[in-house]
Amino acid sequence: MQIKPFKLEFLASEPHLLLPNVTSIILAQNLYDVLFQYAISPEKEEMLKSFINLLETHIKSKSRAPFSIPLADLAFLDEGLQELRLLNWMEVPVSLFRLVLPADAGEDDYENTYDFLKEVFTFNKKPDTHDIYVYPLGLTAF
Repeated sequence: MQIKPFKLEFLASEPHLLLPNVTSIILAQNLYDVLFQYAISPEKEEMLKSFINLLETHIKSKSRAPFSIPLADLAFLDEGLQELRLLNWMEVPVSLFRLVLPADAGEDDYENTYDFLKEVFTFNKKPDTHDIYVYPLGLTAF
């Protein structure tokens, strides 16, 4: 595997809610049932469905990295955030970095670099970007 030179550009540190260590897909449906009462408009219900879909996709992927979501992305739940905390979801600081490769790099180069980085630290890719969420040292034991 050929790795091109790369840079990690620090973008921000942001609070996330982190899924407790469970892996059952049933969790996602139960969570939807619990949080549905806080989705008081069609728009909020769509946002809740999108959140549950992200969670299901993560569980099915069997990723070594934990599932987390920026706290700001869950603000639509209002009091439902407290429900998540009662279900042992933790608020943790997660660092957002952008992976920067040379201009001639293709998607295979990015994938090779992600594979390399998986051996170095725990992260999740931010969908549809070259950004990654990096988790604090000692938070995960995978």
